[in-house]
Amino acid sequence: MLPLGEPPEVADVGVGVHGVTGLRDVFRLPDLWQLHLYGYEGVLEVGGTAHRIAPGRASLVPPGTEVLFRYRGRSEHLYAHLRLPGTAECRVAPVMQDAGPNRTVLARLLRGALAAAPARASAHLWTVLWQLADAAPAGRAAADPVAVAAAHVEAHLGTPLSVAEIAKVAGVSHNHLTRLFRARLGTTVVAYLRRRRMERARHLLTASTLSVSAVAAAVGIPDLQAFNKVCRRELGQSPRSVRVRGR
Repeated sequence: MLPLGEPPEVADVGVGVHGVTGLRDVFRLPDLWQLHLYGYEGVLEVGGTAHRIAPGRASLVPPGTEVLFRYRGRSEHLYAHLRLPGTAECRVAPVMQDAGPNRTVLARLLRGALAAAPARASAHLWTVLWQLADAAPAGRAAADPVAVAAAHVEAHLGTPLSVAEIAKVAGVSHNHLTRLFRARLGTTVVAYLRRRRMERARHLLTASTLSVSAVAAAVGIPDLQAFNKVCRRELGQSPRSVRVRGR
């Protein structure tokens, strides 16, 4: 389990070069996680299980785990040695996975951490770990449809959204997502979306100087008449009254 509730403590970040004087290394870090982003072909053995190393693949090895690397010649990878404090926000992540389209971003973050101040290096590597955890096939398989749907809503409050689209992103049917929302949150997907839009609108009206029309557009209801109607129904007053009373 990969605990990601707090930023990592970075012990070392660098570029590892192996396979020059030998084609085999045995390695163990008693107290640190090992994160590798590979640029070569080879094999990583962990607990008797062999994992193929290839450019763009990444591995995460827990503290105290002995690993065996097999090289085919000069082999270079980006690495980080980390402490992961706490036990919150634990995610299941495989020992080895393909970084896929995130490969370039992860490499840039790791290289950015090389010469960065400790706090910034920690932030870079925390992002890398979350990217790997979110991309892990096991994490996707175990994803909570309600959480996935809610995250999609948060990321797209300013755009037109349909329940069918949200359900597709969550990997379930329209009707099943509606049942899940009723059971978990006591509301429909449509009502949840409307409430989140109005909560965002209340924040923008009271905390920013955006015009009412700009706020309406920012929460995905660009028609001012419709925005006023929804605002009165959900917040009990007009957008301008929300702004005045909130201040």
